[in-house]
Amino acid sequence: MRYPVTITEHEGIRVVRDDLIPGGSKQRILAPLMEMLAEQGYRRFVFGGPAEGYAQLALAFSAQETGLGATYFVAERKMLHPNTIRAQEAGCEIRQVRHGRLNVVQARARAFCQETGSYFFPLGFSTPEFERMLTAEIAEALAPIDVQEIWCVAGSGLLSRCLQQAKPSATVNAVRIGFEPSVGLARLHLAPETFSEQAEILPPFPSSANYDAKAWRFIREQASPGALFWNVGA
Repeated sequence: MRYPVTITEHEGIRVVRDDLIPGGSKQRILAPLMEMLAEQGYRRFVFGGPAEGYAQLALAFSAQETGLGATYFVAERKMLHPNTIRAQEAGCEIRQVRHGRLNVVQARARAFCQETGSYFFPLGFSTPEFERMLTAEIAEALAPIDVQEIWCVAGSGLLSRCLQQAKPSATVNAVRIGFEPSVGLARLHLAPETFSEQAEILPPFPSSANYDAKAWRFIREQASPGALFWNVGA
């Protein structure tokens, strides 16, 4: 399924509203990529990530869209995070890892794939094919738009790299929200909140409080009028 790119203006900033897609921006690419990989025999797709992660929603809704299997590995909690509950309700299998630091969660996910023949997605879905497909999708969406300044949040840094490749004439600003991301030549800003904390300043549109919303304080303070913010999800 192709999702249209919806852009609305808020406080003088143009905002890509991928919060309107159930699994956010990466569902744009993940669903068709999973279908391609299914032709190679893969029937289940696996990701290991944080409890607050939006990747679990992209994975769950992409699997739901394609009719394929999805498993998300996450550190064990007394109560599942709302994003994990949404992913589970969408049909994603949730496997909790006791005392699971992120590297342990990732290791368990990889081992599961080796045992079952499932396909493992790294953090950010950062594979060459995913990056190529997302760059092409962004380039097509932004082709008719004159934009010189773009903002995004950097988890793994994949989105910031795709934005730079898709719109090389624009300056890309990326807001770091956790571990050191790979953002290419983007200008990097550091969110003051810890990864698990929610954004202190929320934008006037639906935005993930643990992720994308953390860019809004910087946009208000530093962005030029007419700049573009790529909002991945709600």
